[in-house]
Amino acid sequence: MGAYLNPGNKSFQIAVNSKIYVDKSEMIQYLNTVLNTQQRFVSVSRPRRFGKTMAADMICAYYDRGADSRELFSKRKLAECQSVLIEDKEISWDEYLGEYDVIRLVMTKFFNDKTTVSKALAKMQKLVVRDIKEEYPNIDYFDEDDLIQTIEDVYSANGRQLVIVIDEWDAVFRERKNDKEGQKEYLDFLRDLLKDNRYIALAYMTGILPIKKYGKHSALNMFTEYSMMFPRQMARFTGFTEEEVRNLCNRYGRDYRAVSDWYDGYEVSDIMPPDPDYEELRATGKSPEAVRYSLYSPLSVVEAITTGIIKDYWNKTETYEALSEFIEMDYDGLKEAVAFLMNGGRLVIDTSTYQNDMTTFHGRDDVLSLLIHLGYLGYDDKKSEVFIPNREILDEFKSSTRGTAWKPAFRTLHLSQEILKATWEKDEETVAELLEEAHNRAGNKTYNDESALSYAVQLAYYAAQMYYTTILELDSGKGYVDIAYLPAPKYPAIPALVVELKYNQSADTAMSQIRRQKYPERLIHYKGNILLVAINYDKELPNTSPEFKHHKCVIEEA
Repeated sequence: MGAYLNPGNKSFQIAVNSKIYVDKSEMIQYLNTVLNTQQRFVSVSRPRRFGKTMAADMICAYYDRGADSRELFSKRKLAECQSVLIEDKEISWDEYLGEYDVIRLVMTKFFNDKTTVSKALAKMQKLVVRDIKEEYPNIDYFDEDDLIQTIEDVYSANGRQLVIVIDEWDAVFRERKNDKEGQKEYLDFLRDLLKDNRYIALAYMTGILPIKKYGKHSALNMFTEYSMMFPRQMARFTGFTEEEVRNLCNRYGRDYRAVSDWYDGYEVSDIMPPDPDYEELRATGKSPEAVRYSLYSPLSVVEAITTGIIKDYWNKTETYEALSEFIEMDYDGLKEAVAFLMNGGRLVIDTSTYQNDMTTFHGRDDVLSLLIHLGYLGYDDKKSEVFIPNREILDEFKSSTRGTAWKPAFRTLHLSQEILKATWEKDEETVAELLEEAHNRAGNKTYNDESALSYAVQLAYYAAQMYYTTILELDSGKGYVDIAYLPAPKYPAIPALVVELKYNQSADTAMSQIRRQKYPERLIHYKGNILLVAINYDKELPNTSPEFKHHKCVIEEA
């Protein structure tokens, strides 16, 4: 048994011996189905304390040919799994038990801010090569400083494939955030080590961040990613499930409702490619429906169960101090978005531009995407919505937003809530007054056209996202509604809003257009519960009294 080659099963045995151990060994069954296939490159990203290292230890214990782990796994859930039929081969739970050489790497042991990537890679290669030479002393090695060449030499001699397990794979991107050249060198090394090499039976990488992108491309594009956004078939292994937490609470006499209220809330589904459940496919002609899971943070649950104290345990994680750093970044609408989420709101975001690192941000949504991977936000993959998952994480946000710099953002949200309430009550004067204040806070002071006015009004009605789906330029058949707010399914009693904007005209003109063009007819499903909101911004209105307002509002029922 070496430090890096065939490390054995001791680490996994320690986990199993722990007072609280939640059995996730069924994950091995899935990995066995991708072994020696094009999908054998597996990248799993989760937040700190979500069981990544224990899963890596388990994988090593299972595949390690020198570990003698049959007794250890025969008592786990894996041994209860039915065999899986892949094409014409039936794979039993112990099909690949102890069948491979395993290389286990924990990248935080090599990379820090005091050493270059080149030196770290060189040190790592020497240490692993030393283990390989000790295990296979009679091989004719070509270059003992080159890990890739050394592995190829062994494979050429004995044909034995490797399972490579890399924990904390993203250490370079966390420890050396601004070392772009070093990061590229690291990714290129991993690509050369893994891609298109026959000696790889399975490559399993785990970390906080998904694989780093360079523009739209990645040096490690052979990997299938299982992340907090799209955990795919790994969904139920990503954290503790509701059933697992309920069983723990029953076993230790803890209050399940309190534990659930504090630590539940991460919504994931095993949507993505269909599992090879050929019997169901043949019977129905359809792939199985995705199963949705509500997950808990494992660390927090274990702490609460063992101590009996329900509190915030998140500050024990490495990324605790990072939250303030990221949410205070100067991106348009970020602070307002955070305030909205803290008020129980859910936001639709675009995650496609996020580059999977901790430094490259182009806007609000990139920062919010990072917070999903760090565990500070939950993500609904059906609706592309982010949200604060539970009370524990809400406490973290509260701690990070106590300064005076956050007061304007919370005031903006409060104003928006008041505008929405006044709209529902058809209080035209209050809506106009609050729009005035909201627009003065919006940062866009010119309002040179209706497009600028539309942007300002959307900001003023920011809180509407909690209750409505917003549609801009809705085609009514006889024209386009400037802004339509359609009630979300869980708020059927609130009125739909049809908003028409005018610039340097009048609110009455806007209302006449709504009536003339019969905009409400487009919203037939909301008939009898529609409010028409006409807003005019008069740029040229002279400031002749303290009570003057640029905004006028008329509200009528459809």
